Amino acid sequence: MRTSSMSATFLVMYCVLLFDVVGVLGDVGTAASYGPPYLPTRCGGYSEDQFPPGELFAAVSDGLWDNGASCGRKYRVRCISGPKRPCKVRSIVVQVVDLCSHDPCPATLQLSNKAFDAISKIDTKVNVEYAQI
Repeated sequence: MRTSSMSATFLVMYCVLLFDVVGVLGDVGTAASYGPPYLPTRCGGYSEDQFPPGELFAAVSDGLWDNGASCGRKYRVRCISGPKRPCKVRSIVVQVVDLCSHDPCPATLQLSNKAFDAISKIDTKVNVEYAQI
């Protein structure tokens, strides 16, 4: 009976681990950089206080905008592919400060220049994995 109890425990632990691994996967979209002027934004107007330390922020497309509820949300973003192997091996956390100013938006996430430079070696649209945190 002890063996079946250990097997059940192992199975539960395996399922939890599998869920954790699957749970960290995010959505796939695109990212592009956008430069100043960053003000005004749809989230904080002309307030400089809306920008997170390190200048890692984003404007989002309509699909993520959620009628403005996305203001202040944070996303972990990782470059996964693009032309000429642009990806740096790291992920970053960006904070939403604006709605994309173009219609249609050229990317799922428009990252500040500093945020984009942190994940890509070249200034071209890239494919990213992103997850709200």
